[in-house]
Amino acid sequence: MSSRAKQRGAQAAPPADLPYRLPWRSVGVRAGAHRGKLEGSGGCFDGWAPRWQRPGPRRIDWRVSVRDPVEGLHVRRFGQKSAISVYALVDVSASMGFEGRADKMQLAADLCAALASSARRAGDAFGMIGCGARVEKDLHFPASRARGSETEMLRRLREHVPAARGSDGFVEAASLLAGKRKLVFLISDFHMAADACERIFSALSPHDIVPIILTDTLEVEELPRWGLLSLTDLEFGRRRLVVMRPSLREAWQRRSEGRRAELNSVAARYGREPFEVRNRIDWDRLGGYLISGGA
Repeated sequence: MSSRAKQRGAQAAPPADLPYRLPWRSVGVRAGAHRGKLEGSGGCFDGWAPRWQRPGPRRIDWRVSVRDPVEGLHVRRFGQKSAISVYALVDVSASMGFEGRADKMQLAADLCAALASSARRAGDAFGMIGCGARVEKDLHFPASRARGSETEMLRRLREHVPAARGSDGFVEAASLLAGKRKLVFLISDFHMAADACERIFSALSPHDIVPIILTDTLEVEELPRWGLLSLTDLEFGRRRLVVMRPSLREAWQRRSEGRRAELNSVAARYGREPFEVRNRIDWDRLGGYLISGGA
């Protein structure tokens, strides 16, 4: 059985629903499941206001009004729930083609499948953009609420062979997301320099960025202490023979930890801590992360 088949067999099926909570209010006018900035009669309770600000006798709250020491009338306010657009920006650069304990592209496709299903249930629009050195045109799907619209999207993503070098496609994708604030899932192994991460997060800063790190522990953490290894740099296509030893293994691990610390620092400045997927997706932990707003 191939490593891809083993990975697919080991990975639990995506849940029927993967709820997400927004730590901000949408300005959308389309009715949905998220708290919005607009008022509406069919929304959720949003506090009180003086009657002169919100005329309408049917909304007077007499219990609050009689407790007012200056005998003012207070009315209930209701906020209209609204829909948003959700996007998954998926790294399709060559490093995503590494297969060890996991198949990163299949993990990314599983995440997109769960997010697309959840967005549809919430009344949100879902879209996906594959990003490498540029935006991959075959993997650019604008946000849609149409039922079944994700079928072709997921098929192409699962069949895509990552070969691009670079991450400028994420910055290009940011220009395609202009307009109202969106919930953007940034799905990548983040094998990129700190300045590249900074450019990506800065370009996407008008939106709510949810970084999801795909980690294959066989890449660095599970390297042998001793041995002769034939390694391939997937980003540049170079192969080399390496004599692995404890000092070199520790140096690589320190560099990996340093890159992760830089990513965490950049992500923290833009609102959310990254969520890490290690070899397989823990759907319960991911659901808890999304419900908590990524804190």
